[in-house]
Amino acid sequence: MSLIRGWNSFKRKLEPLMAGSKYDADFLKEFYIPTYIFSGETNISDVPDAPKYPVLVFINSKSGGQLGGDLLVTYRALLNVRQVTDLGEEAPDKVLRRLYISLEKLKQENDKFAAKIYERLKIIVAGGDGTAGWLLGVVCDLKLSHPPPIATVPLGTGNNLPFAFGWGKKNPETDRNSVLSFLEQVMKSKEMKIDNWHLLMRMKIPKGGSCDPVAPLELPHSLHAFSRVSSTDELNMEGYHTFRGGFWNYFSMGMDAQVSYAFHSERKVNPEKFKNQLVNQTTYAKLGCKQGWFAASTFHPSTT
Repeated sequence: MSLIRGWNSFKRKLEPLMAGSKYDADFLKEFYIPTYIFSGETNISDVPDAPKYPVLVFINSKSGGQLGGDLLVTYRALLNVRQVTDLGEEAPDKVLRRLYISLEKLKQENDKFAAKIYERLKIIVAGGDGTAGWLLGVVCDLKLSHPPPIATVPLGTGNNLPFAFGWGKKNPETDRNSVLSFLEQVMKSKEMKIDNWHLLMRMKIPKGGSCDPVAPLELPHSLHAFSRVSSTDELNMEGYHTFRGGFWNYFSMGMDAQVSYAFHSERKVNPEKFKNQLVNQTTYAKLGCKQGWFAASTFHPSTT
């Protein structure tokens, strides 16, 4: 089946969904990535009219109560399902590595359509600040010559990163028209730079033994790059344990970090209690009172 016939077949499926909308199916063509791009197998070497804004969508289905799951359904109905990834099912680094290997293979075969996808690719990530930081870290780790810009859907509790870049703080609606409106915003958006901060931490080794921190069972994905340097690393200093990592949004140590981690742990254990943004913010405030200014806890938050 040719690429053109592939789009026309998908367009026929879209037309009933687009009824009554100010957008038409051809609007979505500018974001659509055909399936062959993901498999890396094609005989097509020169296809005109590549999408101007091809997107990959990563959604944290656990964010925003039920909103993440609803948003996942809507995006998959409007785009190629291969373009939309549930972060609860597959990590973004695996998806991106697989796609870029496929794109490089197609480019070497003189596939001009694939070359344009590579140049124009954008990423949409729906989740909280931690999820956005996770995607930023993964893209940075890939060390691409042309890294794709990232648009953030504010699906978390604080949503400070989306707010700072003009995407708002309030959790979005998940219906078809709201998603189409967001895609239009992506189409009209301008790229901006963001600082990548690196962190180096040294702890003096006590004479009585090791000072290795007690690692939680599962760190938030935004801290995936934080690790202890090896004894042969040039940053290692005798008499100290040295750790390094990176962050994009903000970094904190002490009481407010303890509150944030307590929130993360509680949500992991009891996800049904975190149904919407207001409930999450209220829970955050309660944890702040329990472990913060008013009644500081002397215990590390539970990791089970």
